Amino acid sequence: AEQVEEDAEDAEDEGRDDSGSSSSRRRRRRRRRAGDSGGEGESASDDPERTVVKVREPRKASEPSDEVQSIKGSTRLEAKKQRRREGREQGRRRVPIITEAEFLARREAVERVMVVRQHGDRTQIGVLEDGVLVEHYVNKEQATSYVGNVYLGKVQNVLPSMEAAFIDIGKGRNAVLYAGEVNFEALGMGHGPRRIESALKSGQSVLVQVTKDPIGHKGARLTSQVSLPGRYLVYVPEGSMTGISRKLPDTERARLKTILKKIVPEDAGVIVRTAAEGASEDELRRDVERLQAQWEEIKKKSKNGAGSAPTLLYGEPDMTVRVVRDIFNEDFSKVVVSGDEAWETVHGYVSHVAPDLAERLSRWTSEVDVFATYRIDEQLAKALDRKVWLPSGGSLVIDRTEAMIVVDVNTGKFTGQGGNLEETVTRNNLEAAEEIVRQLRLRDLGGIIVIDFIDMVLESNRDLVLRRLLECLGRDRTKHQVAEVTSLGLVQMTRKRVGQGLLESFSETCVHCNGRGVIVHLDQPAAAGGGGKRRKRARAGAAEQPHEHEAAGVET
Repeated sequence: AEQVEEDAEDAEDEGRDDSGSSSSRRRRRRRRRAGDSGGEGESASDDPERTVVKVREPRKASEPSDEVQSIKGSTRLEAKKQRRREGREQGRRRVPIITEAEFLARREAVERVMVVRQHGDRTQIGVLEDGVLVEHYVNKEQATSYVGNVYLGKVQNVLPSMEAAFIDIGKGRNAVLYAGEVNFEALGMGHGPRRIESALKSGQSVLVQVTKDPIGHKGARLTSQVSLPGRYLVYVPEGSMTGISRKLPDTERARLKTILKKIVPEDAGVIVRTAAEGASEDELRRDVERLQAQWEEIKKKSKNGAGSAPTLLYGEPDMTVRVVRDIFNEDFSKVVVSGDEAWETVHGYVSHVAPDLAERLSRWTSEVDVFATYRIDEQLAKALDRKVWLPSGGSLVIDRTEAMIVVDVNTGKFTGQGGNLEETVTRNNLEAAEEIVRQLRLRDLGGIIVIDFIDMVLESNRDLVLRRLLECLGRDRTKHQVAEVTSLGLVQMTRKRVGQGLLESFSETCVHCNGRGVIVHLDQPAAAGGGGKRRKRARAGAAEQPHEHEAAGVET
């Protein structure tokens, strides 16, 4: 699902590139030429004949008001447009399309290995880059992910003021469908007002797909814009846009564009994944036909089961197949699999969809645990800690709050190797930028993330650290966005949160403090551990209640 989201973003950018780049440039030139005249503008040389140019007048500054204002249409759709406008105004740019030489250089720069371990009812997958653990996936039978599943749900209630509807998908807690995720075109409302109360009514059956698992007290997130992932591409029924991953080189993108014109149906769109590099026309055609047949089967089940909602129409494969499908490609030197059932699953899938990569599969037969050999358990244990030590002696402190993730960078034991304070701080920040991205991927942290780097005086050094952060984020598959640096020198970014993170997979909330980390006393507590004084004895009749946090170890 994360890969689908990332590829969908590429497709959206691709569509905007192909359709509106020249007209947008012409509009900008007209506005510059018009200056403050605000009326008729001169037509450009590349405009068609008899072109009448109207230059939009700038918006008048509105008077401040104490009244609560409203907007026309959907607030969530307007917020999405506003974020795009702000991004353009700040000069934010997408990742440029790389050349073939750069693509091959990136592949050869890092050795990637995938390790799969099956232990009882738990399957774990670790992704290593040059021997360092950067991603981890775990699957428990009692905690199965719903992301990617397609349901025929039943609308329980619609809240116009929240622009959301609660849908029963048969999982106990209702899931939420926001107005921005409703496929108004499929409902025949593409040209009218996009209001969720006009599209959905209580008791109505609706076809939805899960995009985010339930987290805490929040229910699952849904979309009615279904997308079906395959090995080489993502099939978007009733879509009108075709996109290609920007991580592929320009020559390969041109080849794939030619093939897509032949094989993609007119009533659908596709998003080509990075794994499609080098795929033949027949392989891509088979992927499209298989996903097209899958969609027809979903529609058939939806019509037949209209009265039995909620019901599952399509279920994503288990975590092992999903990760191999979405991640495993030419970039990996090998995949090591431990466990008979896991080996049968991985080997069977790869032999069927990518036989050319089957030789990179390796079965682990040693009695020594495969995670111990690759030091994965050791790195997982460190990733569960709040403090992370950097190789040179600096440190990171990662705290999670209800609102955001906060990362603090410290020099710690790092005192520099000559030079001055500015040089020492910058080197520490550069090292921290790389480790922060690794920790975000490994811990699967999402939401709003604020990074407090050590203050640097020179703007060139600040830009250097930000460039290093963006460069490392280029290897992150999860959708993310880095915003501007605040006036206090804090780096703001967002990272899509799909499911539970690493900490939630290997821990449980403390029953004594309910996860807060402190116990509140109504009377003044005795001083603990300060000034060399012994702790005061509890008053008679008030026995001390010990607060024990049992360490949640990684089960092996």
